[in-house]
Amino acid sequence: MQLVLEKRAERSGTIALVSPLIAIGLTIVTMVILFAILGKNPLLALHAYFIAPLTDSYSLQEIAVKATPLVMIAIGLSLCYLANAWNIGAEGQFLIGAVAGSWIAVKTQGTDAGAWVLPAMLVLAAAAGALYALIPAICKVKFGASEILTSLMLVYVADLFLDYLVRGPWRDPHGFNFPTTAEFDPVATVPLLIEGGRLHLGSIIALLVVAAAAILLGRTIKGFEIRVVGAAPRAARFGGFNANQLIILTFAVSGALAGLAGIIEVAGPVGHLQPGISPGYGFTAIIVAFLGRLNPLGILIAGLFLALTFIGGEQAQIAMKIPLDVTKVFQGILLFYVLACDSLILYRFKLVFPNRQVASGTH
Repeated sequence: MQLVLEKRAERSGTIALVSPLIAIGLTIVTMVILFAILGKNPLLALHAYFIAPLTDSYSLQEIAVKATPLVMIAIGLSLCYLANAWNIGAEGQFLIGAVAGSWIAVKTQGTDAGAWVLPAMLVLAAAAGALYALIPAICKVKFGASEILTSLMLVYVADLFLDYLVRGPWRDPHGFNFPTTAEFDPVATVPLLIEGGRLHLGSIIALLVVAAAAILLGRTIKGFEIRVVGAAPRAARFGGFNANQLIILTFAVSGALAGLAGIIEVAGPVGHLQPGISPGYGFTAIIVAFLGRLNPLGILIAGLFLALTFIGGEQAQIAMKIPLDVTKVFQGILLFYVLACDSLILYRFKLVFPNRQVASGTH
């Protein structure tokens, strides 16, 4: 008797719908076991992670703040993945966008510049993120290089470039030798939506991005092209769709959204450029994209859920001394289960009983 995976005759819509819920359930079960191994009360730990942040208005704002970059980046990644183009380097595009937008803030520091500063920062950050994403896209189209490897390696280039700037030419001379720029002027910061909190205009921009993506994918020819090229490449070629052009386009849009998210994070909650501005938003957004089924509304919900794990992880660290790295473990396990459960959309388990063959001899 063998347990094998058998390809389904057609895609299972039911499994596609419930797969994220199954993955979340399995992740929670796994985390209960992990909490028990760590000597923590699993029920109290789950309460700290998923319930406590929802009972406080400030924590709710923080969830929205954390979800903003996750949703923006994941929307861009979903366009790539739907087109069967694999951008794994959104973290690098996020950092490059933050650096490019911060350049304007640094150069106008203390000059009484006008209201044009923030819009210029947003535009430059999006442009820089798009150009940075085009490097692996062009390498893929022109030379056949793996966009997975090239986009991933460029993350480290961006990270080290940012580190060089804040430890060198952009370091605040009055910052007690810390690797950070000076605090941005008010004209270079994202406006707050609620006085006394950290919820900012970037959250509204993220919602607009979700709406724009929903319209693009659901009501435009280009959205139809993205879906067809990813789902049926051969049919797309017969239909006259150019897959290479679509790779360039989706990478550029993805990079632009990641870069925009980068400068919104720096000019919003952080207020200056420094190392470690991202706790891994670019990589976590991959989980958000798949957990949200590459659907804009699903991504919004998944982004809020993953943001909840960030805030819950911080509260669990304070209240129960649970290491903050457990949050990353949670996210990694969740991605594993999401991908594992997704395999059941196209395949199903089947028990196979091999026939016994009786050898016969000639007398």
